Amino acid sequence: MTGVAVSCKLVVHQTADMMGNFADFEQKMTAAGMGDAAIRAFRRNYEALLRQETGMIAEESIGSVGHLAVLESLEANSSAGKTRLGQAVVIKLNGGLGTGMGLSGPKSLLEVREGVTFLDLMVRQILDLRQAYSAPARLLLMNSFSTSADTIAHLQRLRHEGLSEPSEVELLQNQIPKIDARTLAPVAWPANPELEWCPPGHGDVYAALLGSGWLDRLLDDGIKYAFISNSDNLGAVLDPAILDYFADSGAPFLMEVTRRTAVDRKGGHLARRKADSRLLLREIAQCPESDHAAFQDIERHQYFNTNSLWLRLDLLKDQLEAEAGVLPLPMIRNLKTVDPRDPQSPEVIQLEIAMGAAIECFAGAAAIEVPRSRFAPVKTTGDLLALRSDAYEVLDNGQVRLRAARCDEPPEVKLSEGYKLVDSLESLGVPSLIGCQSLEVSGPVCFAPGVVIQGRVRVENLGDETRMLTAGCYRDQTVSL
Repeated sequence: MTGVAVSCKLVVHQTADMMGNFADFEQKMTAAGMGDAAIRAFRRNYEALLRQETGMIAEESIGSVGHLAVLESLEANSSAGKTRLGQAVVIKLNGGLGTGMGLSGPKSLLEVREGVTFLDLMVRQILDLRQAYSAPARLLLMNSFSTSADTIAHLQRLRHEGLSEPSEVELLQNQIPKIDARTLAPVAWPANPELEWCPPGHGDVYAALLGSGWLDRLLDDGIKYAFISNSDNLGAVLDPAILDYFADSGAPFLMEVTRRTAVDRKGGHLARRKADSRLLLREIAQCPESDHAAFQDIERHQYFNTNSLWLRLDLLKDQLEAEAGVLPLPMIRNLKTVDPRDPQSPEVIQLEIAMGAAIECFAGAAAIEVPRSRFAPVKTTGDLLALRSDAYEVLDNGQVRLRAARCDEPPEVKLSEGYKLVDSLESLGVPSLIGCQSLEVSGPVCFAPGVVIQGRVRVENLGDETRMLTAGCYRDQTVSL
């Protein structure tokens, strides 16, 4: 992030009239079919870029969260939950391609178990809710332009009974222009014009709901509550107990949080702003370097955002109208190259906004502590290996959760560079990780059937040829092959 700030400063002295550039952005976005809501949101962030806003949140300006409601202590009213399911929609963020893991298609089409994808399980979750409560539960997939076609095609092949026509479950994410880091104008890349665009981050869900017409459409259909979560988090299932709690609270916004552990030290955390006592979300990119130690103090800042949120759609509409159609979310700057595979291509700035940051936009927004079982995302091949192991179980209702023996703490799996891509896992094998605290794999290794990892284990092979770790139990040791 420091590199971004420096690059921007090099050109900001030339930008007294650079808002003239915005006409070019607006023309480009309009030609690509982006609506007014998307253009207004991008304009707000572009202006923040010109003002050199950093979005930094100093430690001295915030305090710890304090007491939160805990899911396990809630007494669900099953009859209310059954009724309210008909007023709820599940929105899954499904815009990611998973290119960092070697995927060329939607991340949600990655297999969790043999022949069963994330998307299959998401659909299974919705159909199970409908059957279990004899009540409708709506599903929307926020696809990007990159994931839409493959996702719709997969849904059509599945032909799940009771699922709406695939086109009726799609909320299309906006796309925004990449910014030339030298001129702050729209970047041009004739070699591949598609690379001139980038996603605006999952904070785009608010502008996408408004601009697509889905917000009014849902409200007209009597849908009052939305549960939003990442498509790679199969632990995030609409829970009628939380729905009841949220509805009864009258809050406009509810964030599911869980306790930070050692593996979460660098992830965003929840805090309370001292100036107005509102809850806010702070990411590592928003933390001054001098405050990094406090940021990573999991006793001081105990909760992290699972990116599972609950919204009152009528109050969201009111808030958007009060804010001229754009929630004032902190802008995040990312400095990259226009072609991510070519480090010599021109530097660009990509502007993003985070969905969870909206917690500070709503008076009366709240948070609820949920067990780690509701948080099982896959960001790396190490996460995927853990998810495919016996540390997790896949329930008949499509939910994926840590086994009870894990005591709500996932195994920490670190794989060397040779295992960065999903295909490489096929030759690695899946050991038993139910008793594993951490597993580190370095070099070409293959786990034989019957390998059990317990405690903290490192497996290393300094050679170039793959070596097999034979069946057996390995506990708190380094194994050199």
